[in-house]
Amino acid sequence: MTTNSQDIDFEFDADDAFSLAAPAAESLTQAISLKPKHPQSTSIFDGPGGESAVSGTIELSNLASATVASKETPDASLGDPKLPRITVHVFCESQTTAEQAHKAASDRRLAGLVVIVKMGGLAEACQAYQSQPTPSLVMVESHDAPNQMIAYLDQLAEVCDPGTKVVVLGASNDITLYRELMQRGVSEYLVPPFTPLQIAHTVNTLYADPTAPFIGRQVAFCSAKGGSGASTIAHNIAHSIAEKLLMGAVLVDLDLPFGTAGLDFDQDPLHGIADALTQPHRLDAVLMERMMARCTDRLSLFAAPASLDDDYEIPGEAYEEVTRKIRAAAPFIILDLPHIWTSWTRKILLESDDLIIVATPDLASLRNAKNLVDLFRRARPNDPPPRLVLNQVGVPNRPEISLKDFGEALGLTPSLSLPFDPKVFGQAANNGQMLSEVAPKSRIAEGIDHLAQQIARRDPPVVEKTSILSSLFKRN
Repeated sequence: MTTNSQDIDFEFDADDAFSLAAPAAESLTQAISLKPKHPQSTSIFDGPGGESAVSGTIELSNLASATVASKETPDASLGDPKLPRITVHVFCESQTTAEQAHKAASDRRLAGLVVIVKMGGLAEACQAYQSQPTPSLVMVESHDAPNQMIAYLDQLAEVCDPGTKVVVLGASNDITLYRELMQRGVSEYLVPPFTPLQIAHTVNTLYADPTAPFIGRQVAFCSAKGGSGASTIAHNIAHSIAEKLLMGAVLVDLDLPFGTAGLDFDQDPLHGIADALTQPHRLDAVLMERMMARCTDRLSLFAAPASLDDDYEIPGEAYEEVTRKIRAAAPFIILDLPHIWTSWTRKILLESDDLIIVATPDLASLRNAKNLVDLFRRARPNDPPPRLVLNQVGVPNRPEISLKDFGEALGLTPSLSLPFDPKVFGQAANNGQMLSEVAPKSRIAEGIDHLAQQIARRDPPVVEKTSILSSLFKRN
């Protein structure tokens, strides 16, 4: 985190917690700057051509959200796009907005950006840039009357450097004002309540490269204790997303010496994730396709070598680069993480879009799961809490912590509880099959499919049922 001794309240450099490799260029697209001051002053209620625009009020909080969503924002079920390294100045008139800006600045979605939050509105912004260059993005809150706001924006346009984008945080949900601001070159207009995610998504919309490939949603599975069954759950969730929801998915087994994904899918590929990690700079779409094993038409596997011939001394930067590249391969990337705690496992967990903790109903799992949940809540305050899966529930003659008590201790409701069923799980593991293939009608398979739908934020496609009469009519 950098510091600045000038009149700055706080400065956030998200590199400290969530830095990612970023291109050197500050912007991948041509920036849209504020338009120059009009030669002749026009009323803010005049539309194009001098005709009176249709005035009235609408819920601009909804309109602004719809506008953001319409500007080629990625599907909500996919990952957030990578942003270039830019500097953002936020001028706030209220302490509440400043607090939300601080939270947005530390959000993982704005990793790599330098966000400076200052108190003051449009007048302070105009004064500040008289003697200093403007950053890539200026977000400024204004409680001024519409005429005064337009006058200040015209002054700001005269001191803004080419390429600077401006977002106005206003208080009036007047459609006429909104159109006037857009006509003057303002990039976006937002109205309260302002939230950290709203601010982060606005920056994402303005600076995400529209020509870049989509970013798959990264789902990380970790175990609260060794032997909890996190790998089995991760493999079956990946299979369900691909085969039941008909979505492309890549399963990545990052337990290099002891990974079981190859066994569970009855695959023994010559190459896998270890090859990618040892030469991350060479990994491209063609090489990735050669290294992945095809489990089904929609599911690919980056298998672990599951060999002790190597010590696997791989730097954390390699894991970061490889997982970033894999996210362009499919809509869903399922990461099966080993039960170890290192800098790279921590980083991957904190940067994932979804986190799933698999635990067993015992005291050690409860303690470790609570530590994980507390960490994620502190480091990811703007994200929903991780999902909890309780596995191996109901082992005969074993004292267990109840589902209710386990959830209350963590402050969340378990997303899924799976019974102890050694026959079904053992048969699937020994045959190299998924649970839905061994026991397709079981409650276990139904639970896996339900969790997959929650993670993917999708319902299964509707299968049209054909009757005998309809088939006869088609023949005729």
